[in-house]
Amino acid sequence: MFFHGIDFKYLEQKYPFLYPDAYVTTKNEEQLADRQHLIEQFGFEPVHLLESAPGYSAKTCIKECFRFGEIVLVFKEVTEPIIQLSQHEIGARYLDIRTCQYIFTRSAKQAQIRLLGLKQPIIACSNGPRP
Repeated sequence: MFFHGIDFKYLEQKYPFLYPDAYVTTKNEEQLADRQHLIEQFGFEPVHLLESAPGYSAKTCIKECFRFGEIVLVFKEVTEPIIQLSQHEIGARYLDIRTCQYIFTRSAKQAQIRLLGLKQPIIACSNGPRP
């Protein structure tokens, strides 16, 4: 499974597709340099996701993704091309939010998420799942 953390405001603004290029104007100097490096190395800036594996559980992925946003989208598969960024992190050119399998949230945004038209199960977590 693949996991992506995001704040609701970005989920709402970018629905139904997440593209890293959509965030260029909000990036700081360090993030822009990292973006440029990724484009030079891979030909595009990827959307970052964590991948669960033996020894790196779904709970761990969800907990880590909550560091990046109040919502964690869980995907069974992601669109190609997929690039390996680190041992547990992959990158995809974009994400189609409508194809996620589950949605975890630490906020009281379930009703707003439903208004986007998403039918996936929404799991409310007080502080993310316990390890």
